[in-house]
Amino acid sequence: MKILVIGSGGREHALVWKLAQSEKVEALYAAPGNGGTAGEKKCANIPVAGGDPAGPEALAGLIQFAGREHIDLTVVGPEAPLAEGVVDRFRAAGLAIIGPDQKAARLESSKVYAKSFMQKYGVRAAGSRDFTGAEAALAYIRRHFGGNGPAPLVIKADGLAAGKGVVVAENRKDAEDAVHSFMEQKTLGAAGAALVLEDFLEGREVSVLAAVSVPGGRGPGTIVPFISARDHKRRFDGGRGPNTGGMGAIAPAPDFTGPCQKDFIRHILTPTLAGIKAEGLDYRGFIFFGLMIKDGVCSLLEYNVRLGDPETQAVLPLMDADFAGLCMAIHDGGLDEFPLAWKPGAVCAPVAVAAGYPGDYRKGDPIAVNEAALAKTGALLFAAGARRGEGGALGSGLRTSGGRVLALSAAGAGADEAWEKAYRALGAVHFEGMDYRRDIGREHR
Repeated sequence: MKILVIGSGGREHALVWKLAQSEKVEALYAAPGNGGTAGEKKCANIPVAGGDPAGPEALAGLIQFAGREHIDLTVVGPEAPLAEGVVDRFRAAGLAIIGPDQKAARLESSKVYAKSFMQKYGVRAAGSRDFTGAEAALAYIRRHFGGNGPAPLVIKADGLAAGKGVVVAENRKDAEDAVHSFMEQKTLGAAGAALVLEDFLEGREVSVLAAVSVPGGRGPGTIVPFISARDHKRRFDGGRGPNTGGMGAIAPAPDFTGPCQKDFIRHILTPTLAGIKAEGLDYRGFIFFGLMIKDGVCSLLEYNVRLGDPETQAVLPLMDADFAGLCMAIHDGGLDEFPLAWKPGAVCAPVAVAAGYPGDYRKGDPIAVNEAALAKTGALLFAAGARRGEGGALGSGLRTSGGRVLALSAAGAGADEAWEKAYRALGAVHFEGMDYRRDIGREHR
């Protein structure tokens, strides 16, 4: 098989790494990929027009490439190309691709649609209201914070906002500032034209990634959940500071117990599958359930219509199955019979970031990797915001190019061993201004 992976982040590096292990895979192409994918066996990076795989010129070029090179399957990593209809366009050209169609991608690209879907099909989630005008949203905020001791209010931009479209407002002023910023100052562009104002839920967040196969929106359909994970989004130790794209992840989440999983399947996964079929959505790809858990009860915070980042970097190292075969089972409708299995143990995957992240950050700094020290830990280095210059070895020619530079994913017999190995692995990597959280996976103590 020849497989094309669309995207350039740490998730895409992990996908390429896992796909390369399959005996079914002859060649891999990453578009545009990064410094990590460029160094993986069987893989070559290919440029995309304008550097953005969601752009119309880029999508046209990728379709031409897939046809010319006889690509057997394309796997889409990020959300933006899915929202732009990359799956519909590939299928119209007779090309096999993993991902939801554009209609199904609205489960992530439109918070308003997603909330209406949850309500319509009985998916347990926080109560909410949606607004298309600032005055009505501000009036709702005044009523919400008018009582004694009101709970926080969650303000969500309707569209894709690169992780910047959610504000947890502790008071009226913060909520009003978010509405002014999103709707009137248009800091998120079109993404903030409509807002969802959602009740705040207390508890612990858990991520559940899953494979979905509902070809053509017909038939019984299948959603198969992966092991659980937990992302750590706040920038600083102890869950302080601004939200980021993710400062690290662990798998599995220690408090996602058997009863929690049963509750999740009954009240979230099963009605989600029923809704996908009822809406006639052609969904052959992956889905991300962002959950809040309290006292063993799961509520849905959000859908993502792809694998999470950095959760993928923690989950895939524990997958004991042929990932290329899983992708083909998703596409061909054989997911219900696929032998998906998991290795015992745990993974801790802290993320190293550039100085200044998530604000303005440095770029172009050399990345030094002590490969012997890294090998002793058994950790995997998944590049994200890193490009490759001259040189072929892992530590040769890598330079920072983004805010989240790389993740070190280490496996252990338990969470403590995984944490110890991951943080020893971070000591084998250095670039100017490098920083990371010291407590990824330690919240269970």
